[in-house]
Amino acid sequence: MSLKSLVLCSDEKIVRVLRRVLSDLEIEIEHCSEPDGAIRKLTRQRFEAVIIDCTDLKTATAVLKSARSAPANKRAIAVAIMDGHNGLRSAFDMGAHFVLYKPVSTERAKSSFRAARALMKRERRRNARVPVQVQVTVSNRLSGFSQKATSTDLSEGGMAIQLPKRHQDAGPWAVQFALPGTKDTFDVTGEVAWHNPGGHVGIRFASLSVDLSHQLRQWLNHNAPEGEKDDPPVLCKLTDLSLGGCYLEIQSPFPVRTRIVLAMKIADVDLRVEGVVRVMHPEVGMGVEFTQTTQEQRGHVEKFIHALMGSGTTLPELMVEPEGLEGEAASSAKHPSNVSDVEDPLLDLFHQKASLSSELFLNELRKQRRSHHSDSAEETILPV
Repeated sequence: MSLKSLVLCSDEKIVRVLRRVLSDLEIEIEHCSEPDGAIRKLTRQRFEAVIIDCTDLKTATAVLKSARSAPANKRAIAVAIMDGHNGLRSAFDMGAHFVLYKPVSTERAKSSFRAARALMKRERRRNARVPVQVQVTVSNRLSGFSQKATSTDLSEGGMAIQLPKRHQDAGPWAVQFALPGTKDTFDVTGEVAWHNPGGHVGIRFASLSVDLSHQLRQWLNHNAPEGEKDDPPVLCKLTDLSLGGCYLEIQSPFPVRTRIVLAMKIADVDLRVEGVVRVMHPEVGMGVEFTQTTQEQRGHVEKFIHALMGSGTTLPELMVEPEGLEGEAASSAKHPSNVSDVEDPLLDLFHQKASLSSELFLNELRKQRRSHHSDSAEETILPV
């Protein structure tokens, strides 16, 4: 099933560029030249992306609001096409994830839509299910419930199982299973998301380590229908690193609130760390805050930093891929990494100066690097 986008734009030159670029990326276009027609389509069809010419900001905001109010398009990726005099902040304030500036060039559009497509696929794939039958053990230590069952399908977020008879125990359950063709056992916590009288139960995974999540994604990618596979991870360059986050140079950065996985390979070391994009500068880079809400996540961050700092002159291979978009409630948390008790100038920069232009923000980064080199005290900024 191909990705679909709705384009609201009356400029034929821009539409021609978008048709060419999106066709190359295998993204279908539904073109509307009037906002009323776009709103009707948004209420009746599902789109993975909504692309809007924001010459009239009021009209563009109304159309995007209609997309967010339509259940099928709540999580559609929004791309704003802006005039040069309209700032990046205006686009983000109206809810856009990506921004294209006029005149829209083929190369710039390709750069933005590569990242957009990866995120579009991730958002659609999060609940996509692959039919698979494996033996599953579910148990509840508190109630004493324990049962062997057979799965019927599997996704990144959970699985459906067939129990011999209906059970009232809602969990949380300890869920154990192994995937066909693999040796590792998945041992996760699950919650009942739904059930029916026939004994089918939907289990939502409540805890998946970054390593198990990666293994599950790889298996699903390998067994997914053709066309449903994720885009491959993207190469990036690390320029600034602290205990709480990092800044990455990347031509096609992901938007603010994107949950990402940063993978590092150097010699025989292969590590992954999770984070959330807090600052995004189109065609330049992005600031990522590491996710450290559990002891396991903090351990991954510590291993990641120690391996980087111990690599010497050997440059590690760094790849980044999106996990999906963080919810509004989570993004409003001031210190989601739980390292607020440690002074971290890089995170302070992400939280306090995200609205700066890319040029001014990068100047602030350079100032922090100079401060690190001139200060003999222990620092949390680790220039790379």
